[in-house]
Order: sequence, then C-alpha cells, then structure tokens
Amino acid sequence: MKPLPHQYEARLVGGSEGYATVASAGLPDLRVAPPADFDGPGDAWSPEHLLLASVEACFMMTLRAIARASKFSFLAIEMAGEGTVDRKDGATRFTAIVLRPRMTVADGTDRDKALRLMEKSEKACLVSASLNFAVRLEPEVLVGRDGGCGAPSASAAALEP
Repeated sequence: MKPLPHQYEARLVGGSEGYATVASAGLPDLRVAPPADFDGPGDAWSPEHLLLASVEACFMMTLRAIARASKFSFLAIEMAGEGTVDRKDGATRFTAIVLRPRMTVADGTDRDKALRLMEKSEKACLVSASLNFAVRLEPEVLVGRDGGCGAPSASAAALEP
C-alpha cells in the first residue's frame, strides 16, 4: 500500500433529468440514475446501489489482504448485500447494511479462523468505517472440492458418500 493520505477523483456529467455519467481517469464510464424507488428508470446503477457495492467490494479487498497476511487460503467468496434506506432524524439515509459473505474453503480448513478473518475484514474495511451506522455481517463458511460457492456446506458434505 502506498503511504497515506490517498486522493481520489471522479466527475459527474448530466442534465436536469435522466441519466448521468460518472467518470474517473483510467476507468470505464458508469451510467447512473435514480433507482425505481425514487422514480428513476431502475435500469442503471444508482447512488444507493453504488454505496452497497462499495461496501461489498471493500470487504472483499480487505478480506484478501487480511487472508494473505494471515497465510489463510480460501477457494472463493460470494456475497449478497442488502441496504435499507429510511427516514431517521429528519433525513432520508441508509440505516442498515447487511453483508452475507459465503466463503468456500478446502476440506480441512479451520472454519473458525475463516469466520474470524471475515469479521476482522468487516471492521477494517475503510468504507464501512466511514459510515454512520454499523454494517451487520452474516458470514457462512462452506467446504468445497471445486472452489464454487455453490459447494455443499460442511454439514451437507459430511452426509455425502
């Protein structure tokens, strides 16, 4: 990692209605619009989806770094995330985010260590730490032979011949 502080830039171009484009040097442009819940078209990335995706991506990048530093190997990670927007203290804002990471590990891997590393990653994620509410983690560890996140869980694998 480069020494802190880090600076990031993005620019937004749009009109009084419809879609806008977010851009940053060296990255593909991203079409954005309000979500359907805010009377938007519902077919483009919204600020709400981008915030949730930022928390998910930060969790995964942080997990990779922590796993590497801990000499811990996993086969795959798949995550579902859910964010709640509501009124609180007179403002419409995110009030909760739940992350449900499913980590697939090789047979014989310490499942408790996998859970601890996921919990540590959520706490160390700079995006989560920048929010004014806690991100709830509901992790799951699966034991798989093929590295796919659809692999059976440890309890189901024990029942297989």
